Amino acid sequence: MTHGFDKDYWERHWRQGRAGGPGSMGGNPPNPHLVREAGGLPPGTALDAGCGGGAEAIWLASRGWHVTAADISSEALARATERAATSGAAERLRWVEADLGAWSPGTRFDLVMTHYAHPVMPQLDFYDRIAGWVAPGGTLLIVGHLHTSDSTGHGHHPPAEASATAEAITARLDGREWEIITAEEHHRVLAGHGGRATPLHDVVVRAARRR
Repeated sequence: MTHGFDKDYWERHWRQGRAGGPGSMGGNPPNPHLVREAGGLPPGTALDAGCGGGAEAIWLASRGWHVTAADISSEALARATERAATSGAAERLRWVEADLGAWSPGTRFDLVMTHYAHPVMPQLDFYDRIAGWVAPGGTLLIVGHLHTSDSTGHGHHPPAEASATAEAITARLDGREWEIITAEEHHRVLAGHGGRATPLHDVVVRAARRR
């Protein structure tokens, strides 16, 4: 099955109210990979590419970061804005409704991150695109769905076109320009509503742009 991942797809996805789905949805806490990988970075400017319900952007802003959070879905941004209003960090957040395959921020950031974002464009091309928005000395953090033999799009497995491996991602990062800090593949279980466990297969890449 081919997934479009266009605006209509994501508006429907968020309208269905999957607050207990895998990833950074609705009222879920921030992604644990972000907490581990970015927790020690000094606050600066950040871009959350495909921010969804805003958990990661709000977590960063609450720690002093000035965050631009972009998503194609107005439904997702409405949830994120509502959640941010009670976070105490709303003044450090800027929400942008944008197609990340066409939109450009017009600036570079100390941290560019993405968590399970799937645009219309090919996944690895998307990672290439957002990597260009990292300032010299800044950090790129990619948390995505790990490509496995069962990445069919059925059940909790992402479709093949929305997944990648650590090797495939790092191969796109020129060693003359990037230092790879983390390139890992993880298997974890996310507790959902009603005690339902959701297995997640994650790929995590953190790289620092050389000055």
